[in-house]
Amino acid sequence: MPVQYKSIVEEHRAVRQRVGLFDISHMGRLSFEGPGVLEWLERVTTNQVARLDDGQIQYSLMTNERGGVIDDILVYRQPFAYLVVCNASNRAKVVHQFETNRAGSEANLRDRTLDTAMIAVQGPRALETLQPLFDRPLERLRYYQLMMGQLLSRFGAVISRTGYTGEDGFEVIVGAEAALEVWEALVESGQPYGIMTCGLGARDTLRLEAAMPLYGHELTEEIDPLSAGLGWAVKLDKGDFVGRGALRLCKENPPLARARIGLILEGKRIARQGAVVLSGEREVGLVTSGTFSPTLQASIAMALVAPEFRAIGSELSVDIRGHRESARVVKLPFYKRTTSAHAAN
Repeated sequence: MPVQYKSIVEEHRAVRQRVGLFDISHMGRLSFEGPGVLEWLERVTTNQVARLDDGQIQYSLMTNERGGVIDDILVYRQPFAYLVVCNASNRAKVVHQFETNRAGSEANLRDRTLDTAMIAVQGPRALETLQPLFDRPLERLRYYQLMMGQLLSRFGAVISRTGYTGEDGFEVIVGAEAALEVWEALVESGQPYGIMTCGLGARDTLRLEAAMPLYGHELTEEIDPLSAGLGWAVKLDKGDFVGRGALRLCKENPPLARARIGLILEGKRIARQGAVVLSGEREVGLVTSGTFSPTLQASIAMALVAPEFRAIGSELSVDIRGHRESARVVKLPFYKRTTSAHAAN
């Protein structure tokens, strides 16, 4: 996927107002099946996989023994297997973490990344674009659920109501041999709705408006899920898992060292990752992600700061290449769509 096909702003607005198409085949796709698979997944992930029914999807994390994040993942429960979708750059260490913590499990891990493709259809007209190509009714699919069926009457597909944009939409997994034909069919199907193919640039501005964490920015092996505002995906009472002890200490010994916040800057300068956040002359944290929001027409950023500066409305500043830019702490996400036909379970 390129950084952009046309312009980042055009692609961004297409997703917010109409429909956009992303080739996300770079994401890792790992399938798990066999005896002991549930126990294996529980041992390596922070959320509670046992809560999933067939057809449900769960956001989760994998942590190291210190509680730092190895990756954030999606866990799909299919009728006879589980599927884990992970970040492309972390695929090798995710596989290594699973294999290192197999603990005698007889289940099988199969890396399906290269023999499958993954396409995201995102935006208010995503359903109308995808439905004519799929043999089952997608309207009944709720957020974070999946459905299996046929695309173009001959390609088996897994379709989930998930995305990384803050809009309604779907992510489609098909065999690699079907990828080009499915992509072209989606482009054609979306023409009446003004579909645009979208690149990494728009993917980043969209996810940042929606305050979704990005690995290498809001999440690293030096940042724990609680500091990143993802404590809801950590189930300390589910039983033992890698990193549980360290995360329990984090929770039982507040205040946390850091807290993730949202900032709107007074000017149009962009606060990039690593920019220092200040309260008066005191350095209180660092920017993790920043951009100029096409939707809000404002410079926005997420940052990790000392927890006493997390209050909504707090006045801070950001050092942007030696220039102090005033900033205000705001509630996350920066953008949230106002209507949705399907709420998360």
